[in-house]
Amino acid sequence: MIAQVRTLVRYRPLIVSLVGRELKARYRGSVLGFFWSFINPLLLLVTYGIVFTYMLRAVRTPDMEPYLLFFACGILPWTWFQSSLAESSGVLIAGGNLIKKVLFPAEVLPVVTVLTNLVQMLLALPVLAAFLLYHDRLHPTTLPLVLVPMLVQLVLVLGLALIVSALTVHFRDIQSILGHLLHIWFFATPVLYSYEGITSRTMRQLLRFNPMTHVVVAYQETLFQGTFRHWRGLAASAVVALVVFALGAWLFDRLRDTLAEEV
Repeated sequence: MIAQVRTLVRYRPLIVSLVGRELKARYRGSVLGFFWSFINPLLLLVTYGIVFTYMLRAVRTPDMEPYLLFFACGILPWTWFQSSLAESSGVLIAGGNLIKKVLFPAEVLPVVTVLTNLVQMLLALPVLAAFLLYHDRLHPTTLPLVLVPMLVQLVLVLGLALIVSALTVHFRDIQSILGHLLHIWFFATPVLYSYEGITSRTMRQLLRFNPMTHVVVAYQETLFQGTFRHWRGLAASAVVALVVFALGAWLFDRLRDTLAEEV
């Protein structure tokens, strides 16, 4: 793991350059450009918001109102998580010409994917903050604490991206399986509903095993509720994130020599 971190630090100018290139490529020829960073999660927000507000009324507690803002505080980090893993599953295959070069570090590609999606979320956060301020839900004292779940999520997503990207080169079915897994994972994460509002003890116990549960709850608390009570759950997710990152670094290193042959 330490060797992987040193490699990423060593190639940080390359990573920054590739992230910038990826962002420009995504929005080249687009009229709205970087506004798509907020529009994409906004479309998900509106779709699920209409369904669970008017069609399938979700059970909501007073601390979830206004509901769409509560939902937005969870959908932004989830979009970063989902997009990073979905794109990482094919990033080595798409960048086959690069990883066949002897001196090119293949792990840079999934890292660039994760950081690109992080930048997109960061671009959307000021817009969310403006809506929170309008509805008197912006809490300056806890707002900086959002960096804590963001860091935990970054380590977790980097580890998962390394695992998914390396395995997909050898097992292409992972791309199809991952889409269904992420769909289930979304509903197993308290984005649409409140973790505190779950009355079933069994369900709460199950959700505790999901590291994204504690990450999303921490976002909701720091951004929407103005508190930070879920630090124990987030600490557990931080431990899981470090283990996943170590596993991802080890697996990627084990499969590195076979990547160029399989793409």
